[in-house]
Amino acid sequence: MRENTEVVLSGLLNFIDGIWYASGGERLITFTTNHVDKLDPALIRRGRMDRHIETSYCDFELFKVLAKNYLNLESHPLFGAIESLLEEINMTTADVAENLMPKTVTEDASTCLGCLIEALEIAKEEAQGGSRAES
Repeated sequence: MRENTEVVLSGLLNFIDGIWYASGGERLITFTTNHVDKLDPALIRRGRMDRHIETSYCDFELFKVLAKNYLNLESHPLFGAIESLLEEINMTTADVAENLMPKTVTEDASTCLGCLIEALEIAKEEAQGGSRAES
């Protein structure tokens, strides 16, 4: 078994280019980073990365799309609390979606929305430098 698991730029570039040449058709490869300014120009040049899409944090309009897609909800009494929290807290779309996905067959929409509210409240407390008391 090989101990060295280091990835070097030339190996990554060869791998990416190999996918393009072997496919014969179009392929979509998604790379994500919080630090695009730290990426080597060889990695993000045209022909290797043709689209750069900047995503922002989830806002209430995007939340409503997620609620419709994951929970088949267009409105709910908890939407107001979620809207207020999303105005105060930066949460990624992926984190919001994770909280909207039922984890068991017994979880309903209200439970999922409650989980999202709890996650937003925790994020709010952490952003303020506080810690959540154990319940």
